[in-house]
Amino acid sequence: MTTNIKYSLLVSFLTAAAHLPMKCLYVISDMAYPFIYYLIRYRRRTVRHNLELVFGTDDPARIVRMEKKFYHHLCDCIAETVKLLHISDEEIDRRVEVTNGEYIDSIIRSGHSVILFLGHYGNWEWVQAIIHHFREPLVGGQIYRPLHDKVMDKVMLKIRSRFGLECIHQDKAVRRLISMERSGRKFVIGFISDQRPSSSVLHHWTDFLGQDTPYVVGGETIGNHVGARFVYLDVEKLSRGHYRLTFLPVVPDPADDGPDPYTREFMKMLEKTIYRDPVYWLWSHKRWKRHR
Repeated sequence: MTTNIKYSLLVSFLTAAAHLPMKCLYVISDMAYPFIYYLIRYRRRTVRHNLELVFGTDDPARIVRMEKKFYHHLCDCIAETVKLLHISDEEIDRRVEVTNGEYIDSIIRSGHSVILFLGHYGNWEWVQAIIHHFREPLVGGQIYRPLHDKVMDKVMLKIRSRFGLECIHQDKAVRRLISMERSGRKFVIGFISDQRPSSSVLHHWTDFLGQDTPYVVGGETIGNHVGARFVYLDVEKLSRGHYRLTFLPVVPDPADDGPDPYTREFMKMLEKTIYRDPVYWLWSHKRWKRHR
């Protein structure tokens, strides 16, 4: 079966599911949880290892409670992501509250583009709804790392462009953003910057969640090239299917003369978000697989 046929079948199936109300999708999420957690045991060892690294092993019952809440949230995220294939602007705006959007407008009016730092927290796929909350003309987009599965990669690109955001391949990011800046078009580009760098670029390290952690510098490097401003997107899960997104300036400590000050400050801000409510971060990610 060709990639295009597989893609068409999968999109058709997921779109049909997306027509279901969110209440029905959450019922499916509840049914999927025991299969993913108890039967398939999707990355259970990785999740447990990461939680114990950060929160210790003195209270095993607490770790298990956090672990189970994380998997419930993960199932919800899958259902919510599928819903993006068929959700109205009105519904997504009811479910995603955006505060301080005027801060982005003020940056664009001042003649600068925006590098938006965020992490795998809450439901990062719903973050694209922020594009409704800017008044200034701009290009909205996100940098993405292609999936190994070509069919799923095409599906996720369709989902991630639901509200008109431009998905920019990570290998083309520098050229594309510099081109936009030179043409006079200002942009807000999201960088999910808490992923593990590839093994070939493990050159930048910092303390994150109490762990010696490598980090990626692409957002800051590109932002410096085009004179962009750096902003952090703080995410709160208010209730099931409801999120609050807040734009916050990334302001490094003036006394910090280390490398990549904006990226490391972003990681400090994300760390505070995670400690505030840990179960909504992507603990199944093999974040600390590599060592210095």
